[in-house]
Amino acid sequence: MTDERLRRWRMILGEGGGDACAVNLAGDDAAIDRTLGALYDAGGERRGGLAASSPAVARWLGDIRTYFPASVVRVMQKDALERLNLQRMLLEPEMLAAVEPDVHLVSTLLALRHLIPQRTKETARLVVRRVVDELMKKLAQPTRQAVTGALNRAVRNRRPRHHEIDWPRTIQANLRHYQPEYRTIIPETRIGFGRKRSSLRDVILCIDQSGSMAASVIYSGIFGAVIASLPAVTTRLVVFDTAVVDLTDELHDPVELLFGVQLGGGTDINRALGYCQSLVRRPQDTILILISDLYEGGVREELLRRMAALQGAGVQTIALLALCDEGRPAYDHQIAEALAALGLPAFACTPDLFPDLLAHAINRNDIAAWAAAHDIVTTHGEAR
Repeated sequence: MTDERLRRWRMILGEGGGDACAVNLAGDDAAIDRTLGALYDAGGERRGGLAASSPAVARWLGDIRTYFPASVVRVMQKDALERLNLQRMLLEPEMLAAVEPDVHLVSTLLALRHLIPQRTKETARLVVRRVVDELMKKLAQPTRQAVTGALNRAVRNRRPRHHEIDWPRTIQANLRHYQPEYRTIIPETRIGFGRKRSSLRDVILCIDQSGSMAASVIYSGIFGAVIASLPAVTTRLVVFDTAVVDLTDELHDPVELLFGVQLGGGTDINRALGYCQSLVRRPQDTILILISDLYEGGVREELLRRMAALQGAGVQTIALLALCDEGRPAYDHQIAEALAALGLPAFACTPDLFPDLLAHAINRNDIAAWAAAHDIVTTHGEAR
């Protein structure tokens, strides 16, 4: 076995593999090995080291940023919080400033915000804003493009003003009226995008804020803020546990919105849906997106009746088990199957697909077919 392969095996096996590989690490290799060992040796149950000293934690945070790419740093930070019980490292501004921010870190900060000392709160807010700004840059433009395009396609009229004419569709509809001698088409039929009303669609985001839904709450807040910035869409954002809170007035500032979320607690989906039902003014133009793992602490039968009533009234109703980057989450299969029997398949959605999902909802397309086209398994078991 070559020296390089032995070195790699020694790095994989950790300190206990030194004798087996007969390799002594030096320089950066030794520093990387110490950094990994502090987190993963002995099953993460260290005695001393990171667990005993704030300066050691600060040095370790700096080391992992030195030796590993940002994507790996985020994984190691998350593991440190879970394996070494280092949540206290988020309570000191110097340490918090050294952390690589991501959605999981924001989730932890929001869950701990009542424990964060005053001297650290401003640093915590800055970390949350960094993540929010990064997500806004990534998600805002695709969302605006998808929603605006969908609204233009969804609302047509046959007597458009000149500036409302959809020229590609108008030309296609009048090809039979082509005049060879003039080399032009007479547009007997004109197709337009439709006259803009104050609001073409009403979107209600109803979000479960139990602890397991933290990442979904963050992404929902971002999307809610983007959609609310579009004048053709009226957006409401409602979060719930056993209580219901309408955060619509905070959509102009996603950071303030997220700090208004109370992660954890029980779940009363039926109560939240009842509140959302009271917000519906134009059922045929309303899209209600329930984002929840469906573990109901309220009246399950009433929840299903309410969902059926919303759908029967013409509301475009969608059930998302999660809105996050992870795979398919744990969820209540019994309620999900009951929703599927009503024609409302439940499935998880990643943030990069959410704008396209919303566009299909605006056009009242078959959402189960959309999910199947994207290899998303629904409670119908449909996937391509």
